[in-house]
Amino acid sequence: MLELRPSCEHCNTALPPDSEQAMICTFECTFCSNCVEMVLHNVCPNCGGGFVPRPIRPRHNWKNGNDLSHHPASDKVVHRPVDPEAHARLRVAVGDTPPVRR
Repeated sequence: MLELRPSCEHCNTALPPDSEQAMICTFECTFCSNCVEMVLHNVCPNCGGGFVPRPIRPRHNWKNGNDLSHHPASDKVVHRPVDPEAHARLRVAVGDTPPVRR
């Protein structure tokens, strides 16, 4: 089950569960689309992978309790701003930019 973290790990911008600006990597590292594009260049600073849009969990219980009331978003903030120099080295190591899928 996706953790649905509440904010961007870099800039700490709020990313509520229904945000279309939330992007995740395969390990659920969560960043806003602006940071993914302008700062990270689609390279996760934690694993080196790329990003995809985070799915939106339904607010209503349409079927089998698969909604926010039964599976709430996390309230645990992970805020660790990216070191630009270290990230530049990582981008070179991974071949710069994995493609963004939208």
